[in-house]
Formats: sequence, structure tokens, C-alpha cells
Amino acid sequence: MKKILLLFTLLLGISCGSYAQKFALIDMEYILNNISTYETAQEQIEVISQKWQAEVEKGQQEIKGLYKSYQSDLVFLSAEQKTKRENEIVEKERDVQQLNRTYFGPEGELFKKREALIKPIQDDIYNAVKEISEAKGYQLILDRASAESVIFASPRIDISNEVLAKLGYSK
Repeated sequence: MKKILLLFTLLLGISCGSYAQKFALIDMEYILNNISTYETAQEQIEVISQKWQAEVEKGQQEIKGLYKSYQSDLVFLSAEQKTKRENEIVEKERDVQQLNRTYFGPEGELFKKREALIKPIQDDIYNAVKEISEAKGYQLILDRASAESVIFASPRIDISNEVLAKLGYSK
């Protein structure tokens, strides 16, 4: 009876061991930093962002100039002129706020540009990770760059270089 129980326990242990899950890690920052098209896209986004930011700041400077002019002329203006100048300033502020939202808002031009340039690269990385995962039988692949709770991970399970090689960026 003991032999049967021992044999059963051994078979159970072997069968549980054969169902062990395989894990791997990638470092998305490392991968992206080694892809030249990503760096080019980031530079394009930075140039566009700076250009748009300069436009917004120019509008804000115009508002400051209008306000200073209004403050200095305040004693000489009639009630009607004061109202007109105040309305000009308020309208200009609205225009600058709208311009800021158009460029930098959640659905703004910068978001759309970033999505157009970066999303294809991220999709390629995702597809490469998926192919490697299916080929090697990984059940879970974590991104070490965004997984704040990963304190230590063995470099043996990091497949970032495999992903780069799959994308044609051998390291």
C-alpha cells in the first residue's frame, strides 16, 4: 500500500512539474532605445512640440502685452473703451487656451502625431514578443520598465535581445 501511495505521489509531482508555467521579461525602454526609427520619431515629436509650444507662448506674451497696455491706459479710457479692451484680452486668452488644447490636449495634434509615429513601432514589438512567446511557450511576459513591483529578476529570463533580433536590430 505504501508503494502505491509513494508511486501515486511521485506521478502527481511529475505531472504538476510538467505543467510549470514559463515566464520571461522584456525591458521596453532598452528595446525602444535600440530601435533607430523610434529615436527618429521621438526627435520629430520633440521638434513639433517645441514649435507648437513657441506658438502658445507667443500668444501668452501677446496677452501680457495687451494687459500691460490696458493697465497703463486705464485712467484715460472711457467705460466703453475699458469694456472693449477687456473683451479683447478675454477673447485672446480663450484663443490661446483653445490653441493649447488643439495642440496638447488629450485628443490634440501631439497625441495624434505620437500615435502615428510610435504606434507602428510598438505594434511591431508586440508582434515579435507574441511570436517569441508562442514559439517558446511562455505564459507570461512582463515589462521590467513598467513593472514597478519587480525587485529582482534573473537576466536569464530577459528576452529583450531576442525581441531586438526578431525585429532585425541585433545587439
